Amino acid sequence: MTKLNMKAQGVIFAVLFSVFEMCAESAPAPVTYAIVGLTHDHARGFIPGASSRQDIRLVGIAEPNQDLAKRYANAYKLSTDLFYTSLEDMLEKVRPQAVATFTSTFEHRRVVETCAARGIHVMMEKPLAVSLEHARAMETAAKNSGIEIIVNYETTWYPANHAAYEWVHDKQAIGELRKIVVHDGHQGPKEIGCSADFLEWLTDPVLNGGGALTDFGCYGAGLITWLMKGQRPNSVFAVTQQIKPQVYPKVDDEATIVLTYPQAQGIIQASWNWPFNRKDMEVYGRTGYVLVPEKARIQLRTANAAETQPAVSPLAAPNNDPLSYLGAVVRGEIRPSGLSSLEVNMIATEILDAARESARTGKRIELPLKFPKAGEQ
Repeated sequence: MTKLNMKAQGVIFAVLFSVFEMCAESAPAPVTYAIVGLTHDHARGFIPGASSRQDIRLVGIAEPNQDLAKRYANAYKLSTDLFYTSLEDMLEKVRPQAVATFTSTFEHRRVVETCAARGIHVMMEKPLAVSLEHARAMETAAKNSGIEIIVNYETTWYPANHAAYEWVHDKQAIGELRKIVVHDGHQGPKEIGCSADFLEWLTDPVLNGGGALTDFGCYGAGLITWLMKGQRPNSVFAVTQQIKPQVYPKVDDEATIVLTYPQAQGIIQASWNWPFNRKDMEVYGRTGYVLVPEKARIQLRTANAAETQPAVSPLAAPNNDPLSYLGAVVRGEIRPSGLSSLEVNMIATEILDAARESARTGKRIELPLKFPKAGEQ
């Protein structure tokens, strides 16, 4: 009886070992990625979550400021072997499949062009670019090399935004879109305690492309373009102010942008003067509305019913966080779409360009009927 049990145990062990080997062979190797730049404070929230992942592996960090690199290494217990002072040197040494970029917005173009030459995908913190000229250069580099560009917005991963889109388009619950109002911002980057490294470029009109208009106007430009299914506005009108010139002498800290469409309007309220942090949205149709007051809550009113708060389902992987999304893109399982896509963000950049010009001249900017290509006016 004991021999039979031992023989049975041997068979079971062999079967289990075979299954284990099959699972090990079928499990994909982790996607390798590198971080480019540490001057964007969003890297603080990105690195801790990334270090515990099994599906994606950090293999290098390029940061020329050695003091800043040391601070990150100490704060997050990172090996100094990960750090390089040169982007090109880091790419040659570790050869990542993708990079996550935490530089100034102005530097996005150089990062994309450098990575594109090596066939490396790029994910960057919003917005895409400081100007349409930079955005076109990145679009050309990406198309010529076959790499993907992903633009990471915090609001992309808000389940409520996707629920609102579903009620508007898939369920057609509120009729044709008429008005979208997006509020984004906080008390101000200095007021909320952003680092000196971040503030140095965030409050620079060249390196950031503007102040609150760029920093938070990009959220509304992207969300409205997404909800309008990629439709470009007919015109853009913007008003900016320096309510706190003693704090932000070089850039605006308050911006309102109005977009007109044939049968709808978009209103973007971007501010470094809100009394508290906010990233919320109101979507009005011909017969109802969807309000998004929080990232996991919506309020719905339709023509035939009083206001309700429908349940909001969590987002499923890989659409629930930027690292899962990046990994799926690198593995070829998905292409960037919607809020993360280059297509939506090219239009968002065109909107911000027009908004800056409108604020400068005090005039409404009429957009051309077709999206202008590189070299066109």
